[in-house]
Amino acid sequence: MELLGLYYYWVFAILLMIGLYAVIVKLNLIKKLIGLSLFQAAVFLLYITMGKLEGGTAPIVTDANANGLFSNPLPQVLILTAIVVGISTMALGLGIVIRIKEEYGTIEEDEIQEIDK
Repeated sequence: MELLGLYYYWVFAILLMIGLYAVIVKLNLIKKLIGLSLFQAAVFLLYITMGKLEGGTAPIVTDANANGLFSNPLPQVLILTAIVVGISTMALGLGIVIRIKEEYGTIEEDEIQEIDK
């Protein structure tokens, strides 16, 4: 039953593999960007779940939580920064895809390579 208790690691692994599959196998550039976004979301999930401590509270010292068991806020701060970088990466990628569509008339990778030959 221990395997079912760590379901977020299974969700992480599944999202990571779906994203990696899309980036490697799909020929459509938009689908590749969606795969990259799924890959990033999986990594975000992993970092956020690692920061949670069972029984831990927010790192604010009061008499109510004097046991000294605090959750680490650093992963959440790092993920906020990573979300901003991910959105910027997605916007840049979509802009490049639009420019490729204007130049080649398609966003399929194999067709673009055929045109370049």
